Amino acid sequence: MHTAFFVLLAASVARYLARHGDGPHTPGVIALSVLLAVLYVLGPALGPRPTARRLTWLGLVVAAWALLVVLAPSFAWCAVPLFYTGLRTLPLRAAIPLVALLTALAVAAQLSLAGWADPNVLLAPPAVAAVATTVFVVMQRQAARRDALIDDLVRTRRELAATERREGTLAERERLAREIHDTLAQGLSSQRMLLQAADRLWDTAPGTARDHVRTAAAIAERSLAEARRFVHDLTPADLAEGGGLLQALRAVAERETTPALTVRVHTEGSPPDPLPAPVESALLRIAQGALANVREHAAATTATLTLTCLDDQIVLDITDDGRGFDTTTPAAAADARGHGLPAIRARLRQLGGTLTIESAPGEGTALSAAIPLEPR
Repeated sequence: MHTAFFVLLAASVARYLARHGDGPHTPGVIALSVLLAVLYVLGPALGPRPTARRLTWLGLVVAAWALLVVLAPSFAWCAVPLFYTGLRTLPLRAAIPLVALLTALAVAAQLSLAGWADPNVLLAPPAVAAVATTVFVVMQRQAARRDALIDDLVRTRRELAATERREGTLAERERLAREIHDTLAQGLSSQRMLLQAADRLWDTAPGTARDHVRTAAAIAERSLAEARRFVHDLTPADLAEGGGLLQALRAVAERETTPALTVRVHTEGSPPDPLPAPVESALLRIAQGALANVREHAAATTATLTLTCLDDQIVLDITDDGRGFDTTTPAAAADARGHGLPAIRARLRQLGGTLTIESAPGEGTALSAAIPLEPR
């Protein structure tokens, strides 16, 4: 629109000079044309809002153009860009009368050039003014809807980001709680049981009591290593030693083996190399949690870890010959087995795995944790 204004202004000046270059009003027309151009250039620097300076500027532009139209009616078509200038500067109720005034001046100027009541002169400027006003109003409403849509989108993105941060925080807290339960809490529980047993046997069987104390010290040392690894990068210490999942399971079985409980490890098939780190960590933590439940709740004499490696999944079975429990009452089963089963289910759920439990009172328990893998 700015370009159109200057093109029309230049064309009007050229037309006037071609027809009235030696006329008495030529210096005034040229001076007013330059003044109008300068005033028009200053407009964008004042901003689009209808401030006092902006309104004063608009009045000067309209006055300069009106004087030009009086002196040279050929400048009348410069009114079209001025329509948009008025519509952008003033509220719609004030801009429409200004457009009507500019249109009336343009029609009067064109009629003075035509010398008679030409229908084109009477109808063309009002039609152009109506079209220009309609287009501006429609564009303004579309821009308002677009701005509202953008605001809604930005607000929705902020709310979504805040929700994701909250969910991420809760998920991280849950993950940390599982890590603490499967490492430090289980180690402390084992130490407590061993120290309590040592305290009961200290006078009657000091040798056995010392063995319990030494075992508790070894568990404390391992728990300290887990805590340091936990602070460093949350990788299980057994896996951090670099021996892989099978060696880590054997190390867990060796630590959990006591005079009252024997833990064995069996494998069927060879695990993929490399096995995804999240899968290794989850299976090791599941084994630790399940054996902690066996030690604390099952009163079992033997437990077996069986790692089965298939093309599309890897399965870890933990079986014991303990007292078992009734799986038909999930709440009671969870209470009987402490907090380990919910943690195991949460780990498997994150990896798309499943947990199957088979047990009955007096018949032991079998847990089967299956995690899908990409086909080899």
